Amino acid sequence: MPTIVFLHAHPDDEASQTSGSMARAVEEGSRVVVVYATNGDHGESPDDLAEGESVVDRRRSEAERSAEAIGTHRIVWLGYADSGMTGWEQNAGENAFASAPVDEAAARFAAVLDEEDADVAVGYDWHGGYGHPDHVAVHRVLHRGAGLAARRPRVLESTMNRDAMRRFNDAARAAGAPEAQDFDPDQPMDDGNPLGTPEAEIHWQVDVTPWLATRRKALEAHASQTSDVGMMLGMPDDVFAVFFGHEYYIEAGREPGMVRGWPFGA
Repeated sequence: MPTIVFLHAHPDDEASQTSGSMARAVEEGSRVVVVYATNGDHGESPDDLAEGESVVDRRRSEAERSAEAIGTHRIVWLGYADSGMTGWEQNAGENAFASAPVDEAAARFAAVLDEEDADVAVGYDWHGGYGHPDHVAVHRVLHRGAGLAARRPRVLESTMNRDAMRRFNDAARAAGAPEAQDFDPDQPMDDGNPLGTPEAEIHWQVDVTPWLATRRKALEAHASQTSDVGMMLGMPDDVFAVFFGHEYYIEAGREPGMVRGWPFGA
């Protein structure tokens, strides 16, 4: 079975974006490794931090609990600082991932790929889904790192299906759902681009509905991030299933057309 290395920007990104695929891969016998580019130090600071405990400490422990829920075999930290959202002064901060030399960060990632003799490397689409500087940097580091690896792995980019979100939101708005009124996947996100990727540019749709409970547990592990994770966990079960029942991937060089299948086979 293949070894799959997932590169994520911050602890909790794995839970919201690829935890279903990760859990299925583990269940089917693959080795699954998650690499965090940053320590997530600009995440929310919980009120219950113990004396001497930092936000970084908490987020690392939450990442470990998420890995336990998913079954992830190994966690690796690339050692960069969280860069914050677009325009924040932290974008250019000391050791910020978004401003790190791409070759330097890619060499760190490639070292993990070589240690694992990875078959597949997974990161984000060209604008990181919604334009966060660290997510955009993941895309660059993913491709450069895969190119530096001794045995070049297949490369997949996690993304969101913009058209599917629009269809769901239109249906919810027509039904009078209040949460649909303020959501528009076509509006400019952090970098001015709309959310995710048009369906015509996506290659893989993965049905992860059997692993929705695992996805919830992975999100629950990141309890300190009450704004984003709390919003996701607050969704009714039927809404949660629509948003998190499928994961989407782009595979550069593959013929156009979205396949409903499993891209992580042996």
